[in-house]
Amino acid sequence: MSSNVSIRNNGTGSQSIAAGNGPQSNSNGTGTQNNYYGYAAHPVPSDGRHTEGVISDPSRPTRRGDFRIALICALPLEYDAVALQFDEFWDEDGEEYGRAPGDTNSYTTGRIGNHNVVLTVLPNMGKTAAAGAAANFRCSYPRLQLAFLVGICGGVPIVGSHEAVLGDVIISKNVIQFDFGRQFPNKFVTKNTLEDKLSRANKDIRALIASFETELGRERLRGKAGEYLSKLQVVATRKRRRNAYKYLGVAEDKLFHATYQHEHRAPQLCNVCQGQTENHCEEAARASCADLRCDEGQLLSRDVLEVKLGLSPEEIQCPEIFIGRIASGDTVVKSGEHRDQLAEQYNVIAFEMEGAGAWDEVPCIVIKGICDYADSHKNKKWQPFAAATASSVMKAVLGRYSTTDRPTSA
Repeated sequence: MSSNVSIRNNGTGSQSIAAGNGPQSNSNGTGTQNNYYGYAAHPVPSDGRHTEGVISDPSRPTRRGDFRIALICALPLEYDAVALQFDEFWDEDGEEYGRAPGDTNSYTTGRIGNHNVVLTVLPNMGKTAAAGAAANFRCSYPRLQLAFLVGICGGVPIVGSHEAVLGDVIISKNVIQFDFGRQFPNKFVTKNTLEDKLSRANKDIRALIASFETELGRERLRGKAGEYLSKLQVVATRKRRRNAYKYLGVAEDKLFHATYQHEHRAPQLCNVCQGQTENHCEEAARASCADLRCDEGQLLSRDVLEVKLGLSPEEIQCPEIFIGRIASGDTVVKSGEHRDQLAEQYNVIAFEMEGAGAWDEVPCIVIKGICDYADSHKNKKWQPFAAATASSVMKAVLGRYSTTDRPTSA
């Protein structure tokens, strides 16, 4: 069976992108071409050859119909990490390509590798916002072939026989709406009939994902993602971004037993945390584990973190990549027990809030970095790094994807 997806094995060439703090001249005297991040793009040789990671500049799009790739982020911090992966921007002087009537999205256009891409950030989180943004994409960019939903998620600590840690990245094989169903007196039942559940990914996407489930495919993907992550950190530091997207260290990656709650303890025990009411303690939820003196004797020991201690700085931050089913819903999971129950019931490996909205609107791959363990101890400390690892994997995936040729209209 044929597929429109191909894995590129590029040749050699002389075009290069060099990082720097200011204008850089090309070697043939044709002048300087700079992108937003201070990279200088040099012309491609006449034979058109190029290597992976060394860009053959596609022709600048003349209309919205020239774009094939959409990038969707739910949060500004996710958008910032994705924007740092752009090799060139097409809209530095304003939104050049406009929008279709009724489209409320705000777009950023540019180039990542050999692909012209269009990026948007949602006005708010959740399935409804994602569905609306994806529908708007289809109106303004009717020839889109693939959308990436890129950002952060809550992760399941054990994926099959492997340990997942903060900063690792999840790629969707399919998506389930875990909060769409019926609430009975004793339990909630998800609607999972053929009419209710989300569709399968198309053949192109399934073929691409299957290539990453091979040892060779995953090894290549992880290697490129680590490279792009290091480059992102350099650029963010040079541009003095608020987030440097640094790996926070093994000591900051803490996973408590699922039953151990994030709550006030003696001598600061409150009536809510003492169990005298059925209410949830918002004050405890806002406090850090240090403030509440969570017992680190309740932390789970994990072999993968012990292994990381012996790695180089570049290796220690390189994310592992997991492929599987993602649970999507408007409910934030903040319970280790509930997390494990849902993971077992639906065979999911991560929780996020937008995938179900975009999934049936556009051909979609969800790529999310694990920023917490979806338990009561979750905090925002790891969000920038997780956003950076997700954006790096997205760029690596995009580098292995070939859009199909379509006839252009007059």
